[in-house]
Amino acid sequence: MTSHQNTQTMKPATAAKKLGVYLEATPAEFQEGVVSRSELSALQADPPQWLQDLRRNGPHPRPVVAAKLGVSIAGLARGGVTEPLTTEQIEALKQEAPEWLQKERATQAEVRKEAVRIKEKHAEDAARAAEQARNPRS
Repeated sequence: MTSHQNTQTMKPATAAKKLGVYLEATPAEFQEGVVSRSELSALQADPPQWLQDLRRNGPHPRPVVAAKLGVSIAGLARGGVTEPLTTEQIEALKQEAPEWLQKERATQAEVRKEAVRIKEKHAEDAARAAEQARNPRS
Protein backbone atom coordinates (compact mmCIF):
# COMPACT_ATOMS: atom_id res chain seq x y z
CA MET A 1 0.00 0.00 0.00
CA THR A 2 1.19 3.42 -0.84
CA SER A 3 0.09 6.42 1.13
CA HIS A 4 -0.76 9.54 -0.80
CA GLN A 5 -0.24 12.81 0.96
CA ASN A 6 -2.82 15.39 -0.04
CA THR A 7 -1.59 18.93 -0.33
CA GLN A 8 -3.34 21.06 2.26
CA THR A 9 -4.80 24.22 0.79
CA MET A 10 -6.58 27.23 2.22
CA LYS A 11 -8.92 29.85 0.93
CA PRO A 12 -7.37 33.16 -0.12
CA ALA A 13 -9.06 34.90 2.84
CA THR A 14 -7.30 32.57 5.28
CA ALA A 15 -3.95 33.03 3.54
CA ALA A 16 -4.38 36.82 3.53
CA LYS A 17 -5.15 36.74 7.25
CA LYS A 18 -2.03 34.66 7.94
CA LEU A 19 0.03 37.09 5.83
CA GLY A 20 -1.48 40.10 7.63
CA VAL A 21 -2.82 41.76 4.49
CA TYR A 22 -6.21 43.00 3.30
CA LEU A 23 -7.57 40.42 0.84
CA GLU A 24 -9.30 42.93 -1.47
CA ALA A 25 -5.95 44.70 -2.01
CA THR A 26 -4.16 41.53 -3.16
CA PRO A 27 -3.71 40.67 -6.86
CA ALA A 28 -6.67 39.00 -8.62
CA GLU A 29 -4.80 35.71 -9.11
CA PHE A 30 -4.24 35.50 -5.34
CA GLN A 31 -7.92 36.26 -4.59
CA GLU A 32 -9.28 33.76 -7.10
CA GLY A 33 -7.07 30.75 -6.39
CA VAL A 34 -6.30 28.54 -3.45
CA VAL A 35 -3.05 28.68 -1.51
CA SER A 36 -1.17 25.59 -0.42
CA ARG A 37 0.79 25.51 2.81
CA SER A 38 4.04 25.37 0.84
CA GLU A 39 2.99 28.41 -1.22
CA LEU A 40 2.13 30.28 1.99
CA SER A 41 5.53 29.38 3.45
CA ALA A 42 7.22 30.61 0.28
CA LEU A 43 5.27 33.90 0.44
CA GLN A 44 6.29 34.36 4.07
CA ALA A 45 9.94 33.46 3.49
CA ASP A 46 10.45 35.49 0.31
CA PRO A 47 7.56 37.93 -0.12
CA PRO A 48 6.99 39.17 -3.68
CA GLN A 49 6.96 42.92 -4.33
CA TRP A 50 3.14 43.20 -4.12
CA LEU A 51 3.18 41.64 -0.65
CA GLN A 52 6.03 43.86 0.55
CA ASP A 53 4.18 46.93 -0.72
CA LEU A 54 0.91 45.90 0.95
CA ARG A 55 2.63 45.26 4.26
CA ARG A 56 4.44 48.59 4.09
CA ASN A 57 1.70 50.88 2.72
CA GLY A 58 -1.61 49.08 3.18
CA PRO A 59 -4.51 49.17 3.06
CA HIS A 60 -4.26 47.15 6.25
CA PRO A 61 -6.92 44.83 7.73
CA ARG A 62 -8.49 45.74 11.07
CA PRO A 63 -6.20 43.58 13.25
CA VAL A 64 -3.14 45.28 11.75
CA VAL A 65 -4.70 48.75 12.05
CA ALA A 66 -5.59 48.05 15.69
CA ALA A 67 -2.06 46.83 16.46
CA LYS A 68 -0.44 49.83 14.77
CA LEU A 69 -2.68 52.19 16.75
CA GLY A 70 -2.23 50.28 20.02
CA VAL A 71 -5.94 49.58 20.50
CA SER A 72 -8.29 46.60 20.29
CA ILE A 73 -10.41 45.78 17.25
CA ALA A 74 -13.49 46.61 19.33
CA GLY A 75 -11.85 49.93 20.18
CA LEU A 76 -11.50 50.67 16.47
CA ALA A 77 -15.21 50.03 16.01
CA ARG A 78 -16.08 52.25 18.99
CA GLY A 79 -13.95 54.95 17.39
CA GLY A 80 -15.85 54.61 14.12
CA VAL A 81 -13.00 53.01 12.16
CA THR A 82 -14.63 50.23 10.16
CA GLU A 83 -12.71 50.39 6.89
CA PRO A 84 -9.14 49.29 6.16
CA LEU A 85 -6.60 52.10 6.51
CA THR A 86 -3.33 52.81 4.75
CA THR A 87 -0.12 53.38 6.68
CA GLU A 88 -0.42 57.08 5.82
CA GLN A 89 -3.95 57.26 7.28
CA ILE A 90 -2.80 55.43 10.42
CA GLU A 91 0.08 57.86 10.90
CA ALA A 92 -2.31 60.80 10.41
CA LEU A 93 -4.61 59.37 13.08
CA LYS A 94 -1.67 59.01 15.45
CA GLN A 95 -0.67 62.64 14.86
CA GLU A 96 -4.25 63.84 15.23
CA ALA A 97 -4.70 61.77 18.43
CA PRO A 98 -8.48 62.13 18.65
CA GLU A 99 -10.08 61.69 22.06
CA TRP A 100 -11.43 58.20 21.24
CA LEU A 101 -7.92 57.01 20.32
CA GLN A 102 -6.41 58.33 23.54
CA LYS A 103 -9.19 56.67 25.55
CA GLU A 104 -8.86 53.33 23.74
CA ARG A 105 -5.06 53.33 24.14
CA ALA A 106 -5.48 53.91 27.88
CA THR A 107 -8.03 51.10 28.05
CA GLN A 108 -5.69 48.77 26.16
CA ALA A 109 -2.81 49.66 28.50
CA GLU A 110 -5.00 48.75 31.50
CA VAL A 111 -5.97 45.46 29.87
CA ARG A 112 -2.29 44.60 29.32
CA LYS A 113 -1.38 45.49 32.91
CA GLU A 114 -4.21 43.31 34.22
CA ALA A 115 -3.13 40.41 31.98
CA VAL A 116 0.42 40.65 33.39
CA ARG A 117 -0.92 40.79 36.96
CA ILE A 118 -3.04 37.68 36.39
CA LYS A 119 -0.16 35.82 34.76
CA GLU A 120 2.12 36.64 37.69
CA LYS A 121 -0.55 35.55 40.18
CA HIS A 122 -0.99 32.23 38.38
CA ALA A 123 2.79 31.71 38.39
CA GLU A 124 2.92 32.43 42.14
CA ASP A 125 0.00 30.06 42.79
CA ALA A 126 1.66 27.33 40.72
CA ALA A 127 4.96 27.81 42.56
CA ARG A 128 3.17 27.65 45.91
CA ALA A 129 1.33 24.47 44.87
CA ALA A 130 4.59 22.89 43.68
CA GLU A 131 6.27 23.78 46.97
CA GLN A 132 3.41 22.25 48.95
CA ALA A 133 3.61 19.10 46.83
CA ARG A 134 7.33 18.78 47.60
CA ASN A 135 6.89 19.44 51.32
CA PRO A 136 3.55 18.01 52.43
CA ARG A 137 2.68 18.69 56.03
CA SER A 138 2.20 15.60 58.14
